[in-house]
Amino acid sequence: MTVKQSPLKGCFVIEPQVFEDERGSFFESFNQKSFEENTGIDIEFVQDNQSVSQYGTIRGLHFQTGDFAQAKLIRVAKGKVLDVVVDMRPDSETYLKQFSYVLTGENNHQLFVPRGFAHGFACLSEDVIFVYKCDNYYHKASESGILYNDNTLNIDWQIPKQEQIVSEKDQNLPTLETYLNS
Repeated sequence: MTVKQSPLKGCFVIEPQVFEDERGSFFESFNQKSFEENTGIDIEFVQDNQSVSQYGTIRGLHFQTGDFAQAKLIRVAKGKVLDVVVDMRPDSETYLKQFSYVLTGENNHQLFVPRGFAHGFACLSEDVIFVYKCDNYYHKASESGILYNDNTLNIDWQIPKQEQIVSEKDQNLPTLETYLNS
């Protein structure tokens, strides 16, 4: 596995070693020991999640707060997404900075997103299977987020506005300014 520090402190791009032959391919999607040795992060994942989406779907920007904050190890099993993270940690040197990365079922890259980050993704292919590990359990009362099309963040989701599919819940998330002033 190759681990690269992203521009945001504590957020890593992980490239697994893929073995291919005439039958297909194999790769180790997670190895606790290798992860800890390559990132310096001692973590225990307790929940795996999967979503299926269609082209144009934008999910996010989501996070959990307080004791229920979650770190995530994200990958795409099928399709292509633009994965977006925003550092929401006030004491971080990369506070309110964002990073986008394309994850595909072909490149098998993963993104480690630390606690305190907002996260979202846009589906850039016809069908997407999106999978991720969390180091803390989902807790509805700790759920929060930032509006996906916030003017301050000005994220280019790489999907024309008329083709964007966004849930009502995500359309009603607060702007960054509103969230920070609440």
